[in-house]
Amino acid sequence: MAVIRKTKTVESLINFFKKSEHPVSILDLIEKFDTTMDKSTIYRILERLEGSNMIHSFIDSDGVKRYAQLKDEGSSIGKQEKHPHFVCNDCGNSSCLPVKISIPSVPDYIIESAEHLLKGICKNCTPQVK
Repeated sequence: MAVIRKTKTVESLINFFKKSEHPVSILDLIEKFDTTMDKSTIYRILERLEGSNMIHSFIDSDGVKRYAQLKDEGSSIGKQEKHPHFVCNDCGNSSCLPVKISIPSVPDYIIESAEHLLKGICKNCTPQVK
């Protein structure tokens, strides 16, 4: 687990994730913090936050890494639970889905990680039936 010093740049990123409703791409983070920190600082802080289990990341359908804050222990997505991610084919928004994923054990293999990306249409883009 990485040690996180609470510098102004670290606090800026932590506060951004607390307010963010959706996972955000590294490209969006670089654009958002362009005037206050350089790319390498952003990458370094993200690595430390992820190492400290404050955020997690996944690769979206375009191959872009996205980051999201890990929820509190009492939430439907706990700190250590594996969960799928969803990307909307229409608007491109992504989200962490509040369901647990069980990773099976496979003889003769050591599974160290798994990513589950589901693609479709989100509730905001689904046509409303009258």
